[in-house]
Amino acid sequence: MLIGYFIVKAEPAVHVLNVQVERITAGAIPQKAMNLALSIGISMSLGLSMLRILLKIPIMWILLPGYAISIILTFFVPKIFTSIAFDSGGVASGPMTATFLLAFSIGACEAVGGNVFADAFGIVAMVAMTPLITIQLLGVYYKIKVSKNQELDKTDIPEDDNDTVIEDNDVIKNNDVIENDDEIIEL
Repeated sequence: MLIGYFIVKAEPAVHVLNVQVERITAGAIPQKAMNLALSIGISMSLGLSMLRILLKIPIMWILLPGYAISIILTFFVPKIFTSIAFDSGGVASGPMTATFLLAFSIGACEAVGGNVFADAFGIVAMVAMTPLITIQLLGVYYKIKVSKNQELDKTDIPEDDNDTVIEDNDVIKNNDVIENDDEIIEL
């Protein structure tokens, strides 16, 4: 996971994506959560790649189930997470990631005596796939968390004279009411 973290930190396009996501969602999806999910995704792809090199697993045995999982997850997560996940797949497999991980997998394949052309390549395809799964799993977590908060909101809370009236279009961030802005997308 440590390698995944540093690769995500080194990828410039990831920083742009994280800022955009946090801004568009009004902070509902923070940069820290995105970085963690992307780091886990990159680490998973690196681990799967090393496992594939050591065990000589065909790449389709990893890619087809992985993309099937990501497509199935699209039915269970909010649409914004699906969009972010598919964008993250392309962003995470940028120039820094491809350059570092390709060299890493080629070196690992040569070290164990594998066929570089058959076993070492495909890591970029896995790097593009795993963020789809991890960001959508973040969406599942978010959906569960929101549903629990909605259950808590249904309890009767006595109103004070000083309570702020919140309209349906308003957004709450850091206990401050922000009037709905056209840039903010509802989750």
